[in-house]
Amino acid sequence: MTCERRHVLVTGTSSGIGRATMAAAQAQGWHVFAGERRPEPGADQGEWVTHVRLDVTDQSDIAATADTIAAHVGPRGLDGLANIAGIGIPGPLEIMPMADLRRSLEVDFFGQVALTQAMLDLIRTAQGRIVFIGSIVDRITVPYFGALAAAKSAIAAVSDTFRQELAPWGIKVALVEPGFISTGADATTKAMIDRRIESMTPDQAALYGKSFADATAAGYKTQTSGSRPEGVADVIMKALSEPHPHTHYLTGSKSHLMAALAHLPQPVQDEIKRKAFDQPEPGSLA
Repeated sequence: MTCERRHVLVTGTSSGIGRATMAAAQAQGWHVFAGERRPEPGADQGEWVTHVRLDVTDQSDIAATADTIAAHVGPRGLDGLANIAGIGIPGPLEIMPMADLRRSLEVDFFGQVALTQAMLDLIRTAQGRIVFIGSIVDRITVPYFGALAAAKSAIAAVSDTFRQELAPWGIKVALVEPGFISTGADATTKAMIDRRIESMTPDQAALYGKSFADATAAGYKTQTSGSRPEGVADVIMKALSEPHPHTHYLTGSKSHLMAALAHLPQPVQDEIKRKAFDQPEPGSLA
């Protein structure tokens, strides 16, 4: 017999916003397909959770997930997709290995699009919803997180485009743009920062060592004191459930402030960010 509950695929459920969204969807009576790169053997988060191995950069994982969902939902289709899985790779763009930049885009952009494409027949059947997770950095960039800003800016463009293209089928698409969120993955981010500093050659360290360390220390402090992921999860569930969802949702610490700053003239923005991230003055290192 076909399951009568609403069904949502949530990616990145091993931690942070993904895990919080899985819990929020369960609490509201949804059946959750919980996508994780490495599901724990015997993982059990409740009766109405189906764990699926899902690396969004792996086409075979995506195809297997689509098959699993289709077999369960039958003719009802898939009511929601929350594209949450992501990776933020920090570093000065001048010295960032191209492999890291490509990895960032593979996970944070191409993987999200590939998964959405694979789920659209199921979503169209249910006249379901799609939620993309952007970031406030798709509106206002910050130093040394250019890879993340590039990927999230691309996601913002894709979300707006999908929303227009899928409207004839009644499919609603929303973009959630978090500010600073303490996701529980803060230690992972700090480890990436430390590895980047350690991997710098002497010449690279002379160019960027201090300014990168100062900027990321300021950002890390703000991140760890940021909003809880449960707040973002609540917004994602609104986007999946409200009769008339917004096209964009700002949420989390400093998101509205930074969105307002994005309307200031660029030189003013640059000066504010230089001070906030303890960066050298223009021309001071010439």
